[in-house]
Amino acid sequence: QVQLVESGGGLVQAGGSLRLSCAASGITFRINAMAWYRQAPGKQREQVAQIIGGSFTTYADSVKGRFTISRDNAKDAVYLQMNSLKPEDTAVYYCYINTILRQYWGQGTQVTVSA
Repeated sequence: QVQLVESGGGLVQAGGSLRLSCAASGITFRINAMAWYRQAPGKQREQVAQIIGGSFTTYADSVKGRFTISRDNAKDAVYLQMNSLKPEDTAVYYCYINTILRQYWGQGTQVTVSA
């Protein structure tokens, strides 16, 4: 059974940093891409960052220069380092894993940035 366990969310003041982690277990198929999405109240879920293969990364314009996505292939883990956080970054953050067979979502972790 596949499980994605997220950690690292919390409450932080504007300008602060958080590091999200997502560890997957039970995935037996090749992972094509890993990503982080977020969903703020009343808004659609949006992709924040993705990493394809070992190093090709893309970011939403709103987080470029502040967030960094990375992965550990040996652990099937993906991370999101978030710096210079802003109140508008407040959302539930979800990790996402795309394999050749299907896609998986984490349970979500709340990130709240106070002004």
